[in-house]
Amino acid sequence: MRGESGPSDPILCAHLIRRVDEKLIDLLSSLTSSEWDLQTIAPRWKVRDVAAHLLDTALRKLSMARDSCCVEGVDIRSPQDLVTLVDRLNQQGVTVYRRLSPSLLIDLMRVACEQSARFHEALDPFAPARFAVSWAGEETSLNWFDTARELTERWHHQQQIRLATNRPGIMTPDLYHPVVECFVRGLPHVYRNVDAPDGTSLLLEISGECGGRWLLSRRSTEWRFVKPPEGEFASRVVIPQELAWRVFTKGIDRDSARKQIEVEGNRDLAEKVFQLTAIVG
Repeated sequence: MRGESGPSDPILCAHLIRRVDEKLIDLLSSLTSSEWDLQTIAPRWKVRDVAAHLLDTALRKLSMARDSCCVEGVDIRSPQDLVTLVDRLNQQGVTVYRRLSPSLLIDLMRVACEQSARFHEALDPFAPARFAVSWAGEETSLNWFDTARELTERWHHQQQIRLATNRPGIMTPDLYHPVVECFVRGLPHVYRNVDAPDGTSLLLEISGECGGRWLLSRRSTEWRFVKPPEGEFASRVVIPQELAWRVFTKGIDRDSARKQIEVEGNRDLAEKVFQLTAIVG
């Protein structure tokens, strides 16, 4: 189990975008023709659809964040407006790129991933990002957080393909722990409307060598992480690392997840953990 960090500690992971995408290209290159049509845990998507989505989002991010090219003028007035927009763009992208042959998709993926890696590596991590991490409740974010969010997207969609094709390989401390670390940053936003006595704490543990321990505590009028994560807690939630990414990306239904997660103490307080969704959509 890895160490813990608090909200003031940046997740500096731009160099990992390249590594994760290199593994993606190796993975896609190894698939048989029949494996491209295997079902993933995303109900509407087969392997080729997830691959198409990864190509689409890499190109879309470069166009919008690097090149400032926004063809559609959309007025976002609510969180639901954002979800509706992202869902539509995702489906449109998949509809187009799933038509490509695997070899052509992989060739285009190489180009997109190389440019994406260069883009994220060149960013000032502490400058304002083009897009805020909305699922963490931020209206503005720094580049390091947006890049960490991008890593979670690239990692978890690749993991969907690996799960469908029985090809492990990226659930390692160096690649997966930063993903978990980023997911957890959404907890204070999830708990923002939970009223509790000052000092009430929840301990979240992601078990395994890629996981960690985080203590979320009610302080004055807000919930925030405190270090070190020791002392008394009202609730303790232990999620196996193999399950955590699925819990936080809508990759498993909550009832099935609850059967595999250990909860100690105040179960009502712990229940909010299951509402953390570190994706838009």
